[in-house]
Amino acid sequence: MRVALKIAYVGTGFHGSQIQPNVATIEGEIFRALTELEIIQDPRSANFTSAGRTDAGVHARELVIAFDTDKIHLAIPRVINSKLPTAIWAWAHATISKDFDPRRAAIARKYRYIMSGEQYDISRIRSASRILVGTHDFSNFCTKEGEKSTVRTIEKVDIRVSGTLTKIDIQANSFLWNMVRKIVTALTMVGSGARDEAWLQQMLEPEIYEEGLESAPAYGLTLMEITYPQPIEWCEDAYSIRKANENFHEYMIRHRVMAEVMDHLAPKDQGSH
Repeated sequence: MRVALKIAYVGTGFHGSQIQPNVATIEGEIFRALTELEIIQDPRSANFTSAGRTDAGVHARELVIAFDTDKIHLAIPRVINSKLPTAIWAWAHATISKDFDPRRAAIARKYRYIMSGEQYDISRIRSASRILVGTHDFSNFCTKEGEKSTVRTIEKVDIRVSGTLTKIDIQANSFLWNMVRKIVTALTMVGSGARDEAWLQQMLEPEIYEEGLESAPAYGLTLMEITYPQPIEWCEDAYSIRKANENFHEYMIRHRVMAEVMDHLAPKDQGSH
């Protein structure tokens, strides 16, 4: 049987999702859990595939993976999570066709970038984001990988303000390496007034204009959703979702406290005397 799982994770502390030697990765932890539980013998013989990869420090709510197993009764989230660190958890599973490849079958992916929006003109960012929608050559918005095509189709960009934070949702047929984070950099440059929309339009014409961009910090980026042409009958694991929410609550409390601690660590400017 072939099984698909929805995997979520906090990417902080991991060197990306794709397995690498001698460093902690999301796939490395998943492979360890699946082999210790004897759900698979090894990734190659199980035809393990993933819908994509995320860089070091990037998070995911819905990374889809698939593998072959004859231990179908064990290939469920609550069992697999027993062998995973709390920063990684499976929360839904499905039995799928033998030829299902979560990467090649996907027709759209959605990422969300969260950043502080206090120093930017959100109306400028919204206006600039409309320039990016459609099919373009995003060569100036990625880290190039050999001869791989840099033409992609952005289907929509949604920008919302939540208190002092700005959330940027970008959906496309697929993404290039560092594409979302470089787009965020470009939008913030327009939002700060450092660049204008004419420059952004020019950036979409790499055959006549080239400029390198720094990637926005990885910690703000989350892979939110992957869409397939044929609906998959997912079975969500209520127990796993509840446990993840409990872990999140503790995680959020710790970081709120740390934010307050950091505010007290730096000496305050008392002014001249």
